Amino acid sequence: MVESRGSIAFFASYRPPMALDIFCCTAPPSSPKDELHLTDGDSYNYNCQPIPPAALKTIVERLGVSRGDAVEGDIDSGRITGLVFVSEREHNLETLHIALRFNDDGEVQVFSLADAYGGDGLFSGARMEDSGCIAGGYEVDGRTVDHYLVYVSTKEPVRERRSPWNVAYKTNLRTGETERLTPPGTFDISPSVSPSGKKVAVASYQGKKWDGEIKNLNTNIYVMSLENPSQDRERVIENGGWPSWGSEDVIFFHRKDGDGENSCWGVFRHTLSTGETVRVTPAAFDAVTPAAIDETRVAVAAIRQKSEFSDVRVEAQYRHIEVFDMSSPEQPLQITRNTRPKADHFNPFVMDGGKFIGYHRCKSELLQHGDDLPRKFHKLQSPHEDVGVFRVSGVFPTFSKDGSQLAFVDNEFKSVWLADSQGMRVVFKTDDPDSVFSPLWNSKKDILYVCMGPSFKASETLEIHSIQNVSTGDRKSRQLTFGGFNNAFPSTNPDGTKFVFRSTRDGGAQYSKNLYIMEDADAGEGEDGSQSTVTRMTAGEWTDTHCQWSPNGKWIVFSSNRDRPADAPERDHGLDPGYFAVYLMDVASRSVVRVIRSGYDVAGHVNHPVFSPDGRSIAVTSDLAAVTADPMSLPLFLHSVRPYGDIFTVDIDPDDMARNEDVEGFVRVTHSRYENSTPAWTVFSTHDPHAQWNLLVVEDEHVPSCPYAHPDGGESWHMTGQICIPKRHC
Repeated sequence: MVESRGSIAFFASYRPPMALDIFCCTAPPSSPKDELHLTDGDSYNYNCQPIPPAALKTIVERLGVSRGDAVEGDIDSGRITGLVFVSEREHNLETLHIALRFNDDGEVQVFSLADAYGGDGLFSGARMEDSGCIAGGYEVDGRTVDHYLVYVSTKEPVRERRSPWNVAYKTNLRTGETERLTPPGTFDISPSVSPSGKKVAVASYQGKKWDGEIKNLNTNIYVMSLENPSQDRERVIENGGWPSWGSEDVIFFHRKDGDGENSCWGVFRHTLSTGETVRVTPAAFDAVTPAAIDETRVAVAAIRQKSEFSDVRVEAQYRHIEVFDMSSPEQPLQITRNTRPKADHFNPFVMDGGKFIGYHRCKSELLQHGDDLPRKFHKLQSPHEDVGVFRVSGVFPTFSKDGSQLAFVDNEFKSVWLADSQGMRVVFKTDDPDSVFSPLWNSKKDILYVCMGPSFKASETLEIHSIQNVSTGDRKSRQLTFGGFNNAFPSTNPDGTKFVFRSTRDGGAQYSKNLYIMEDADAGEGEDGSQSTVTRMTAGEWTDTHCQWSPNGKWIVFSSNRDRPADAPERDHGLDPGYFAVYLMDVASRSVVRVIRSGYDVAGHVNHPVFSPDGRSIAVTSDLAAVTADPMSLPLFLHSVRPYGDIFTVDIDPDDMARNEDVEGFVRVTHSRYENSTPAWTVFSTHDPHAQWNLLVVEDEHVPSCPYAHPDGGESWHMTGQICIPKRHC
């Protein structure tokens, strides 16, 4: 890849800072020693299912794996077992992999689907794969149906705005032939195969559109046959997710029950032949992501006591794996509280008929108390041949005036970090978390601008400061805005003499935000307003924000909800006002054109726009591709800001602003179950020797970083919005 148009850096919100990995233990375990690590430990690994022996033989033959002449016998005897799971080891994408475990010596070999079925077509390029499970292997008219891998992929582009990309497929394990299971125009998640291998259940958006909900998706559960999915597809459960078969007649699933503060997530059992649905887990606490053992027993992830994550959590506030038996539901079998009581465990799966229960969790035992492992940047496969993409281990990445240095704030919003030829180091530090964010380099000088104060709170004072001589060591801080307003997101013109920013000054009781230009970027406005003129560029009862000056100095790109309908609810699903689109403003005439919207009705979010260095494209973070996985299968964090989704690019006319109105085309750059946000675009490629930060870019290596994880199994970090906050006692 040439990367002639440079590289896009971004930050992944809500992604655990410690690597996830897959484990299992006996049911029930007696001590932590009963926990078994199931993978080779490389990268993030999660969402696992076992591979039945007959299907594993086909996969081993396809891979050409040989350890002597008795491989099939070793599989039959259990000396070789197989797993299918999601791993981020290949191009740092979230894709399916196959693990072969040689149980005599503990060796684990991991292969991608491309290793087995070729790196072309569905198993190549930017994408996300999830929820792998094995189907087929049954007898029909005297013949044995081949085994199939059933899974979800986001590989196929979708032109519909604010639409999921998740489609269920089946790949023949013998031939590699792949067919789509999901009907055209429909989108499915969380497939599950019945015990016979004949039927597939999915949580589906069929017959409905995604409306912006990010926790309770309100999907319905459909069942289809493996061989004739388009003809034999039927809705069996309304308002349900994460199906798991207990038998050919029983499906367990989760749903949110009740309203408001009394609402609770629970696991339910549905009988197909009678249509009866009964609750399995008590309504007193949350239980999600069921994994059925049989018709009456099911493993779940349970959170017995709610937490606001503002203090030290107790055991009951962690997510733990439990097994419920409908014959004695008041006495569930405790699994992970006996192994790591102060760690979260996710998405159970069943092994050996229920003798073992698997799950994934963070590998906090790798750290000694207080350790902070080296930070790295991770390169992802890009859909653009001429643009590189990499994930930064911090928030709000920003590139220096010549593109050779990279700065960002840490997950606490407490320190500003600089990456260059000297490595990674702190260049500015505050006393408390949530005190500094959104750094941005001056376009000509060795000056970094930062926003000082609490983030994302319009009623709080937020001031813009400059940090002088960032790379040379003086680093003197100077306050540039005053007046007790909420001022943020500065961006200098190409000459570095002035900057545009957004502010609540003139915003009234509604704290409306508009764009302003500080005419003297060095002096600022002064405490009494006497130093520099501040020119108001927009005026309205809306939120204009996330502004950036164009490379040619003629335009300013920004995000705004100025086209939000008057009858829209005050909060979009109880979070923020929504209806954010991206606009261009001509600096001279102050005329404005809407360039990128999420929904056709402007609903949704398109935020944090940045120009490409050549001014021919804009990168944004947006919910154009809706939600990519069941949110309840992910770590539960408090949302202080709206999860935007993924990184997208849009091509524009760099000369005629009017021709950029409501651009239809877009390219999805990242595919993730988490939120990828705050992009920055540099002229340098990830391989350019002049880009000093690229010494920290790795392609297929993982180095976790979290100074607040403890080796006793307790993860003392937690997320509030985009901030990873340590517990106060640490």
